[in-house]
Amino acid sequence: MISVVLVDDQSLFRHAIAALIDGQDDMHVVGQASNGTDGLEVVARTRPDVVLLDLEMPGMDGLEAAQQLAGTHPDVRVIMLTVNDEDEHLVGALRAGARGYLLKDLHPQELFDQVRAVMRGETPISSRLVPSLVQQVRQAPANPGPAAPPHDLSTRELEILRLAGAGLTNREIGRRLFITEGTVKNHVHNALRKLGLDNRTQATSWLAGQGLLRLGEGD
Repeated sequence: MISVVLVDDQSLFRHAIAALIDGQDDMHVVGQASNGTDGLEVVARTRPDVVLLDLEMPGMDGLEAAQQLAGTHPDVRVIMLTVNDEDEHLVGALRAGARGYLLKDLHPQELFDQVRAVMRGETPISSRLVPSLVQQVRQAPANPGPAAPPHDLSTRELEILRLAGAGLTNREIGRRLFITEGTVKNHVHNALRKLGLDNRTQATSWLAGQGLLRLGEGD
């Protein structure tokens, strides 16, 4: 069972989402909170797999809560669930440690699928936000200068990271390279560790900055 905590200041919305999630056979809500401060306490008490976190709340907002959760509970997968579709908030949330960014107008089944996706190590982002994120990656400087970290990635690690940056899942990469999904996951983990990065979104930005990203590789 995938355990979920909901943090949102809109009580009616929060309880409606909780009822939908609890109707799934493989997930259930273990706690709720109406602001970031209470959310941190609920997470510390329940240790969920996933936190669905609103961005704009009174007191501690979702961005600050995501930053604190990334530091205190790095294994908890935070997905922002918000009405805010501005690029700067999307990027800011991912930099703060969120594993995904979803808009509240999504279909319930998409929400369930994306919660399952984040458990597989994917980075769920609402589809209508992806074009602007891709545009930012494409416009990233080809040579960011000394801020770009050096790397000692193996040829295989770099190959797999580039395919991940092109949007392929671990399973798709494994099929393409004729290796197991677990092997792909290990290579991705090792590559992120060597680069000092937290997730695939950061890796995609790093690849773009190094001039190594090839979006067409996912076709």
